[in-house]
Amino acid sequence: MRRTMAVALLVVLFAVSMMITRKTDAASDWIAAYARIDKVVFEPNSNAPERVQIWGVFSLANGNRGSQYDAPRRGYVYYSILNDKADLCRKEWADFKSAAGTDTIIAFGSRNNGVGHLRKVDDKPSNPDPYPLASGLGKFTSNNAADYPPVRDLRAFPREPK
Repeated sequence: MRRTMAVALLVVLFAVSMMITRKTDAASDWIAAYARIDKVVFEPNSNAPERVQIWGVFSLANGNRGSQYDAPRRGYVYYSILNDKADLCRKEWADFKSAAGTDTIIAFGSRNNGVGHLRKVDDKPSNPDPYPLASGLGKFTSNNAADYPPVRDLRAFPREPK
């Protein structure tokens, strides 16, 4: 009887700890950046790019844990291809290009590894960062995650005058 009660208590404690852990994990966002893409520039060409400039408005992760993001900033990221994963890099770069000029918000990179350097709009492209392959790109269209702060803030950020 005592042994049965002890086992039952352990099972209940384990279940409660799993629920608490799962709730905490759900509050953590491991995405390194959210972006609303304005344009994508392939270098040296679009047929076999080795580098890419991704221009737009970015909200970068603030710290290695949690779900805090910096306020949106306009600029661009500049990446070089990962030679051992060139096809995958180019596929993701094409996805960025397809989102350019739309209201689609792209989530990319891993909070632990970052996304490289966000450059100011008047910075000259030089020394590209290695492309931050993580677990693919997330795409948020129309009302997907509309209330999530980085997505909401990027959608509200004024468009660049043409």
